[in-house]
Amino acid sequence: MKRWYRQLLLSSVVVLTTASFFFHPLFARQSGMFSIVRSIDLLGDVFREVSLSYVDSIDVGKFMFAGIDGMLETLDPYTVFLDKEESVELGEITSGQYGGIGVTIAGIDNGVYVVSVLDGFSASRAGIKVGDQLISVDGISIRQDSLETVKNLLKGTPGTSLNLVLRRYGAQANRKLTLTRQEIRVNSIRYAGLIGDIGYFEMSSFGNRSAEELSAAISELNAEAEGSGQRMKAVILDLRNNPGGLLDVAVDVTGLFVRQGSEVVSIRGRLPESENRYVTKRDPVAGDLPLSVLINSKSASASEIVAGAIQELDRGVVIGARSFGKGLVQSIIPLPYDCKLKMTSARYYTPSGRLIQKYHAREDGWRSVIHGPGRQDSSRVFYTLNRRKVYGGGGILPDIPVSEPEFDDYEAKLQKKGMFFRYASAYRSLHPKAPGLPMKREGLLKGFNAFLEEERFSFESEPEVLLDQMKLSTAELGRSSRLDSLFNEVEREVSMLTERYRVDDRERIALAVEREILRHYDEDAARRLSLEQDPVVKKALDVLNSPKQYRSVLKP
Repeated sequence: MKRWYRQLLLSSVVVLTTASFFFHPLFARQSGMFSIVRSIDLLGDVFREVSLSYVDSIDVGKFMFAGIDGMLETLDPYTVFLDKEESVELGEITSGQYGGIGVTIAGIDNGVYVVSVLDGFSASRAGIKVGDQLISVDGISIRQDSLETVKNLLKGTPGTSLNLVLRRYGAQANRKLTLTRQEIRVNSIRYAGLIGDIGYFEMSSFGNRSAEELSAAISELNAEAEGSGQRMKAVILDLRNNPGGLLDVAVDVTGLFVRQGSEVVSIRGRLPESENRYVTKRDPVAGDLPLSVLINSKSASASEIVAGAIQELDRGVVIGARSFGKGLVQSIIPLPYDCKLKMTSARYYTPSGRLIQKYHAREDGWRSVIHGPGRQDSSRVFYTLNRRKVYGGGGILPDIPVSEPEFDDYEAKLQKKGMFFRYASAYRSLHPKAPGLPMKREGLLKGFNAFLEEERFSFESEPEVLLDQMKLSTAELGRSSRLDSLFNEVEREVSMLTERYRVDDRERIALAVEREILRHYDEDAARRLSLEQDPVVKKALDVLNSPKQYRSVLKP
C-alpha cells in the first residue's frame, strides 16, 4: 500500500468516542435486536467449528482478525480494525510525536536510505546525513522489503539506545554508531518562508498542535519581514499531498484566517442527534491578508474542510487540482487487548451544504450490506458568501485549476530506480561544500549520464516495448524477411524519436538533478528552489500580486 494512502487511512478526520456499541441509543429503539443476536451466534458458531475441526491447524487470532477485516470491507475503506501496533501508529500521527532518532527513511532500489534528517536530534548530532544507507539495526540486516520492520526497529522508548551500521557513498568503511532514542516532535509545518513579501506555509498534516504551529509560523514570518523593513502582504497555505487529520484542528486552522464565529463544517450521521456544526472560536491571526490555498488530488479530509470553508466564505482563492474527496468522519472506539475500531460515524458538509465525499461505484459481485449509500449529484449548484457557484459531487474543485507537472516515462524510471538520489550521494562524496546556484547544466548532465552508464541503467520507451512485443508475437507465425526489414526500419525511426524526446527533456532532468544534489546539502534551500519552479505556486504568486485579479475571482 502506498505510504500516502496508508497515512490517509490512519489519519483521516477523527472524532474520539468511548461509546459502547451495544448501548448505542439506536439499538435501544430498534426492534431488530433478534437479527443482531442471531448473526452474532452464527458468526461464533462458524468460528468455533472451523477453529476446532478444519483439516489443518489454524492461527485462531489471525483467523478472527481476517473475519473482522472481511466484515468491514463491505462498508468503506476507512472503517478498519486496528491491532495494537496500528493503534500506536495512529496515536503517533495524531500527536505528532514518537520515540526515535530523528530520521526519515525510504526504500530506494535495493536498499534503505536516510532521505531526511531532523535538526537537533541524535541522528543529526551523530553526523548522519541524507544519502546514508542503513546496513543493520541492532545486528539485524536491512533489506528494502523490510522497510516497515526498519521503522519499528528505529522507534522505541525515549532513553533507550540502538546500534546502527551505516554506509556512505565513497567511504572506505561502514560507520558504527550507538544512538539514544529521544522524544521526536514533528512540526506539521514542513516548510515556511518568504517569497518576496508573500508568506508561504507548507502543511503536511493536522495533528494535535498543528493550529498552534501554523500560528507561530505566521508570527515568525511576520517578524522576519518586519526585520527586513517590509511587511508580509499575503499568505499561501499549501495543503497539497496533505491526507488530513483531526476535525477540530481543521476548524482551528481555518480560524486563523476567518472571523470568529464563522461556520467551517457540519457533520451528519445516522441519527438526528449526531448532527453538529463547528464554528471558529478565535480572532484570525492572519487578519485580512489576501490568501491562496493550494490543493491537489492527494489533499484529503481535514485539508478539504479548510479549503472548502475558505472557498465558501470567500476568504481566499483555491488553486490547483480537485481534491481527493474524503468526507467521512471516523470515531475511534477502544476494544479489548489494546485494539481499536476506527469506524465511519458521519459525513461532513461545507458551510453551503456540499458533501465532499466522492462516490465510488462498487465492482460487480460485491456484497452490499448498506441501504442507500450517500452520494450527491455533481451538477448540483451551491453558492459561496458572495454568491459564486460551486458544485457538489466529490472533492473541492479549485477556483483556478492548475495542473502539476507529471513525470514522463524516462524521468519516472529514473526516480523509481533512485538514480537522482544515488547520483546526488555520489556528488556529495566528491564535493564537501554545497555548489553555487545555478549549477552548470552541461557539466551536470554529463556527469549524471556517465553515472547512469556506470550503473548500467537502461530505458525503453513505451513504443520500443510495444515494438519488441510485436516482434515476438509475429515470430511465432514464422520468419519473413520483408517483415524483418519493416521492423528494422520502424525500430530506427522509434529510436531516433526517443532520443529526440530525451534531448528535449534535458532541461527537466537537469533541474531534477540540481534539486536533489542541493537537498543532500540543505533541505530548506532545495525546497526554495523547487518552489521557484512550481507552476501552482507561480500562479498563486501571480494572483496574490495582482489585487485586481484576486478581487475578480472572489467577487465576480
